[in-house]
Amino acid sequence: MKAAVYTRYGPPDVVVQIEDVERPVPKDNEVLIKVRAASVNPLDAGLMKGKPHSFRILFGLRKPRLTRPGVDVAGQVEAVGRSVMQFKPGDEVFGICKGAFAEYVCAPESGLAIKPENLAFEQAASAPVAALTALQGLRDKGHIQPGQKVLINGAAGGVGTFAVQIAKSFGADVTGVCSTRNVEMVRSIGADQVIDYTQQDFTESGKRYAIFDCFVNHSLSACRRALNPKGIYLMVGGPPKRWTVGILAPVIKALVLSPFVSQRFVVYVARSNREDLAMMSKLMASGKVKPVIDKVYKLSEVPEAIRYLEQRHARGKVMIILACNNKTQGTR
Repeated sequence: MKAAVYTRYGPPDVVVQIEDVERPVPKDNEVLIKVRAASVNPLDAGLMKGKPHSFRILFGLRKPRLTRPGVDVAGQVEAVGRSVMQFKPGDEVFGICKGAFAEYVCAPESGLAIKPENLAFEQAASAPVAALTALQGLRDKGHIQPGQKVLINGAAGGVGTFAVQIAKSFGADVTGVCSTRNVEMVRSIGADQVIDYTQQDFTESGKRYAIFDCFVNHSLSACRRALNPKGIYLMVGGPPKRWTVGILAPVIKALVLSPFVSQRFVVYVARSNREDLAMMSKLMASGKVKPVIDKVYKLSEVPEAIRYLEQRHARGKVMIILACNNKTQGTR
């Protein structure tokens, strides 16, 4: 089978190769999936480049231990392990695995859910990491309530487009922050107000919110001006070209500041679980959440897809498609 592989750190167009590799065999608790679609996440580029360099402590100092990119997947079940009870061959599923940029992958049963019939494979594969990041942040960390004012900074990105729609499904009053070209798109997916950051700085508007920050392009002191007196600031991203300083410095400041002020600053990592995937499946099947898909690439174009995402101008998700796919139905 064909799969995207890299064996050294570096930019995607230098280190990624599409190679013939052995088709995987599912373990007792795993499902073998014929991949129909996968999505690209910023973490793919970070792990591939070994940046920030702190990644290398966990994933290999001199060369990467993980050599197969991609974690979001959707496809058809080919075979199941002996302990698998929830799925059978022929089921259409989506979820999280390792090495999703391949023709076949094995995924743990606990990391998968049934794909809704009215959802394209591309739409389903766009959701796992981005949607769970938004869902778990807004629901579990932010405890967002009906009528609450929520600001999504980076509302046009992969996580941001899900965050806008999930917050609306909770009954929140949502303000999205994005660039000029994305204003109408962010409004079309449900934002009550949209701020064009090229025209207005949300931290100087005088308005107060709970803040879900996908971009982290303002200082925490500036964000405090726009944060409710007892509000919560959720940090889920970082600025371009400043991975180490840009992310770690605000994280440290947030952890130090939180115990001493009435506002809360939270940094978190989403965790895969079947219940949340099932919840996202229902939200997408009902139309309350419509995945936004920007560009679609072939498996042979994985380096180009990662490079495009690194530019941080994508509207929603960037996808990899394999085999014969049904037509993309996501909002464009």
